[in-house]
Amino acid sequence: MSTTQATRARMTPTAPLVATSMDELAVLPRRGVRIRRRSLFPQEPANWKVALVATAIVVAVFVAWELLADVGVINTFFWSKPSMVWASFLNNATKGTMWSDTAYTFTSTIAGFLIGVVGGSVIGLSFWWSRFYARTAEPLIIAIEAMPKLALAPMIVLALGIGIGSKIAMATALVIIIQILNAESAVRSIDRDLQTLLYSLGASRWQVFRKVIVPATLPAIIASFRVSIGLALTGAIVGEYIGSQQGLGKMIQFAAASFDISLIWVGVFTLAILSFVLYLAVLVIQRVLLRILHG
Repeated sequence: MSTTQATRARMTPTAPLVATSMDELAVLPRRGVRIRRRSLFPQEPANWKVALVATAIVVAVFVAWELLADVGVINTFFWSKPSMVWASFLNNATKGTMWSDTAYTFTSTIAGFLIGVVGGSVIGLSFWWSRFYARTAEPLIIAIEAMPKLALAPMIVLALGIGIGSKIAMATALVIIIQILNAESAVRSIDRDLQTLLYSLGASRWQVFRKVIVPATLPAIIASFRVSIGLALTGAIVGEYIGSQQGLGKMIQFAAASFDISLIWVGVFTLAILSFVLYLAVLVIQRVLLRILHG
């Protein structure tokens, strides 16, 4: 046996289980194929496992926070502790304005989200009708996107007052630009050859827009809902923090001014729960719309 043949014989038992063709894949041991598939395409974890682990982490954080505060490691004047936060929550929920503040923030968030999504999608889709209009408006849209819109909050509140209108305007301002850019990007990605084919078959611009452009861009527009709902909530909270008579932002501002750390945590946790509920609702709506869209 030559040196080359001996080297091959020694390497054969330890060769990696990799198929370079369908014929080789057919003769591989089934167990090896299952292992390789499992490594390349890991299965999605069960929802109950994810929820269980997430809940355990949250409970562990709160327990550690409470214990460290009891032994004096955490200063409750600056950080409070879960038992104090819970007592503040019960007091504010039964005697305070927490529910009306939450409803106020929820209303301004949803209104700003809907106006921003619809308005931004319409403006983004309108760029398809005229390249001159699109190229003229695009630099302005980019400039507005680069502006610190949160810094404009005081001017918006001064112009529209401390009522719910300024909160809706702030939520809309943060959502609409993102929707415009998403819709414009989706319009740009549509196959021009398909449009040319329809024109050659006698289709009008309105027919191409209704039958091709809108259906092709809807998945991208719908996919941005999850980002937009978070931006809408952020805009509403900033507007309430600048100037408002109601809302969770106003509650947090009042608590900070009075050094009520427990009430600040109540507002923060309420906002976290509200954002999570809104995210789940938008996720369900997104899946339903995409399922309907794809038939």
